[in-house]
Amino acid sequence: MIRDFFRILKMDLTTGKATLLERPGRNQYLGGTGLAAMLFEEFGHLDRDWDDPEQPLIFAIGPLTGYYPLMSKTCCAFRSPYHNQYAESYAGGKSALSLRFADLDALVVVGRAERLSALCVGSRRVETRDVEYMRGFDALRTGRIVRKIFPGSGRRSILRIGPAGENLSAYACINVDTFRHFGRLGGGTVMGAKNLKAICILGDRGFDLPGGKEYSALYKDIHKQLTTTEMMAKYHGLGTAVNINPLNELKSLPWKNLQQTSSPEADNISGERFAQDTLLRNAACAGCPVGCIHVGFVREQFQANNQYLYRQVGYDYEPIFSCGGMLEVTDAPQVLRILDVIEKEGLDNMSAGVALAWATEALEKGVITLEQTVVPLAWGDAENYMRGVEMISRPPNDFYRLLAQGTLKCARVYGGEDFACVLGQEMAGYATGEVFFISEALGFRHAHLDSGGYSYDQKYEDKNVTQALDFLVSDARERIVLNCMVGCLFARGVYKDALMAQALEAVGYGALNESLASIGERVQRLRWRLRLGMGYDPLKVTIPKRYTEVTTWKGPIDPEYLDALRIGYAARIMEMGAPLPETGE
Repeated sequence: MIRDFFRILKMDLTTGKATLLERPGRNQYLGGTGLAAMLFEEFGHLDRDWDDPEQPLIFAIGPLTGYYPLMSKTCCAFRSPYHNQYAESYAGGKSALSLRFADLDALVVVGRAERLSALCVGSRRVETRDVEYMRGFDALRTGRIVRKIFPGSGRRSILRIGPAGENLSAYACINVDTFRHFGRLGGGTVMGAKNLKAICILGDRGFDLPGGKEYSALYKDIHKQLTTTEMMAKYHGLGTAVNINPLNELKSLPWKNLQQTSSPEADNISGERFAQDTLLRNAACAGCPVGCIHVGFVREQFQANNQYLYRQVGYDYEPIFSCGGMLEVTDAPQVLRILDVIEKEGLDNMSAGVALAWATEALEKGVITLEQTVVPLAWGDAENYMRGVEMISRPPNDFYRLLAQGTLKCARVYGGEDFACVLGQEMAGYATGEVFFISEALGFRHAHLDSGGYSYDQKYEDKNVTQALDFLVSDARERIVLNCMVGCLFARGVYKDALMAQALEAVGYGALNESLASIGERVQRLRWRLRLGMGYDPLKVTIPKRYTEVTTWKGPIDPEYLDALRIGYAARIMEMGAPLPETGE
């Protein structure tokens, strides 16, 4: 049903009370990231820390969710345990479509349950269950049990955490329907602080599709572009893992804690090698015909009875970079074994891999000792990296307790800050150059998808600071509009402005078309205003020395260009986050 207001379920875990709310603002915030920021402004507390029970955990979808292919993501917003500021993460799976079928635009969870609990929400049902017996259960086992506790149809989505979230690692993730995740900046930690082990979203209600030929014809056209043209072919074929060899050739592949930007061993963990040696099947988020999720298998032999166990493990570029190249693990099945442990413990794979890479180099250089790492972390040693993952999730000592709060926080205590590969959070896998380093270090989510900084580095060899900054701001704003929808960013080449306008028009939201650009700017400003209001100071951001020591396809990194971008982008952020004088927004 097309509506100009938002329908929100607010769940208070402290009181057990659920409240159905309606809020205006569709024409100002669209949905998704805009709706989440609007709701955080209403329910969040700028003067309280991330773990205050009244801080909200927000899940929001957009106006096109369920109506078109790849409008399949959910925006999760919260005050992050990683840096104690406003943050977002995105995931697919069934979460978005389940919220649509539950007739909700957003779910807001506040409070803290007295005992470990699971929450079930739908259009006709809100229920919490005491699941204290599940404390310590891994994320995959938790999913299996929650599916039995809350039976439902294929429209059901299961969100859950592992031990890392319960133990408040700052980069614990939320596992969504097994192969997708709200990965970055600690959404799973927020659930752990709320004593919330799992959320089941029941899509227990239908919704009408627009009538008439216009919508049907447009849907078919979009579906055709996504499935029969080359634009999306790589995502279904080898998936994002196809990036390994091209980035290696560009000398832009982080390797061995960024001591190198290429390696002759990279082909052993390339997308082609994973497909040849490990690929079991493709999977897709609900409402997506592309199938970019690549599921590999790992096999282990039990010596006692000579039996074999096979497990399915999802992979794509980022997990391979962080738990393969950064750790110099150059055997595809061994990378999957590390990822399998990360999945069970419920950690963000990029942060976990990069943290262990720093710890390996720190141990090698004598900055830390074997007494602190417990096991002799060494490049390529998958077995001990698997044990390291478990110790980040379930810390046995002060070293791992601190490492679980972030690599740079640990390095500030033990030493080794110069080679901590942290750009706001543990880095993403693109050592493309100065623009990307700054875009991730200062970007709103500290994510490689905040803007196309990695792409800009590969297109431009000049060092035009103003041009680069203009690109970062404008590209981020365009992505914000798609994140308001909430569409998969893989499809941004299909959902251009004109097609987006047609899509909105065909489902009854055509009145929003003229204001899309202003909505993008409004949301961009609001998000920065929230972060700055929580203490973020972009002028104080520093770039670890390691980033000035690397060489890419353009040659050595230019420290002066890097610093000019840092200062310039910080100034742009301060400007975007300032109140608008004419409105006071």
